[in-house]
Amino acid sequence: MAVVELSIVPLGTESTSLSPYVAACEKELREHSEGLKHELTAMGTIIEGDLDKILALIRRLHEVPFSQGARRVSTTIRIDDRRDKPGTITQKIKAVEEKL
Repeated sequence: MAVVELSIVPLGTESTSLSPYVAACEKELREHSEGLKHELTAMGTIIEGDLDKILALIRRLHEVPFSQGARRVSTTIRIDDRRDKPGTITQKIKAVEEKL
């Protein structure tokens, strides 16, 4: 199972506010995240699940700001794909909290 951190930043917009674009991406994510867990954070989104499904979803999400009028989009992806045991968002946080 993969845990992916995603940040989609529209460029070439008329405003410095990004929240309308983030909301449009979040709406798309909620409607098309079949079988994937996700969490919106202040600086991006974390998605957990099958890597192939996540990558297909990211491709779809990358297009959302263009459909909202952005002229350029920068997407940053970080992938943690652990194969020796299941890795989840909750498990990763719990492992750190146990050491505090």
